[in-house]
Amino acid sequence: MNRTVTRRAALPLRLLWALLTLAIVASACTGSDAEPAEEHEFGRIVSISPTGTEILFAIGAGDRVVAVDQFSYYPPEAPVTDLDGWNPNLEAIASYEPDLVVLQTNGDLIAGLEALGIAFLAHDAPSVFDDVYAQIAHFGDVTGQVDEAAQLAADMQADIADLVAAAPDASGLTYYHELDNTLYSVTSGTFIGQVYGLFGLDNVADPADADGSHFGYPQLSDEYLVDADPDLIFLADTLCCGQNAETVAARPGWNQLSAVQEGRVVELSDDIVSRWGPRLVDFIAAISGVLVDTGAAG
Repeated sequence: MNRTVTRRAALPLRLLWALLTLAIVASACTGSDAEPAEEHEFGRIVSISPTGTEILFAIGAGDRVVAVDQFSYYPPEAPVTDLDGWNPNLEAIASYEPDLVVLQTNGDLIAGLEALGIAFLAHDAPSVFDDVYAQIAHFGDVTGQVDEAAQLAADMQADIADLVAAAPDASGLTYYHELDNTLYSVTSGTFIGQVYGLFGLDNVADPADADGSHFGYPQLSDEYLVDADPDLIFLADTLCCGQNAETVAARPGWNQLSAVQEGRVVELSDDIVSRWGPRLVDFIAAISGVLVDTGAAG
């Protein structure tokens, strides 16, 4: 079940990493010809997936995690090491003597783990919300935390339903979601776009990738966005690129935008937006909150 990331070589490193860290849908396997393992077989887990790490701790398997990569710094108790999450090194991972390795799908690394007889749980990015809950359920199956995983998924679904219900009608409002300060964005066809779609928001980036040639991640321009004049601007590059309401207002022509003039620039945590585990609820809460604050008057 080895899945690979394709057609992304032309994207900048920051955007490529953002896409690779969208870690939800399971294509999980165990090493070589192993049968699905019992809980006690996985006493030492290494995770080189930030979202995988968050799920492991959220379902109560965190006490078995012996090492995580340098990007897996949430929750705070995660045992962060210098394991390279961007270019994983098989020898370095194996040095922790793991029974199970959690990773984003990587054909070469999976082949190496199989050769060493080390079980692995590999996953890709989500396509729809059900993928999120399927991923969590699979983590529960593999780690023996079945009930805890089911409870986490149920709690997330309930919280998300409450947040969507609490927000006023956003029909007619437009938005721009910024992945980085080179103005890469997302369309409604992406998982991020579907999150905004829960509230009925219209995505100004959609026309920029109407034919799908940018695979849902078009790069926009200052002129395009000034012309589109989105009602809401969501910044998912506050950590990587130091962007905020003030830096946005200083961009050429952006002081003309309604969102800037009316204080509708929303500063999001890059990590929360790019990791589709338990903190997906926090992302949705941020959208719901700004719609409540503004009254979502289209």
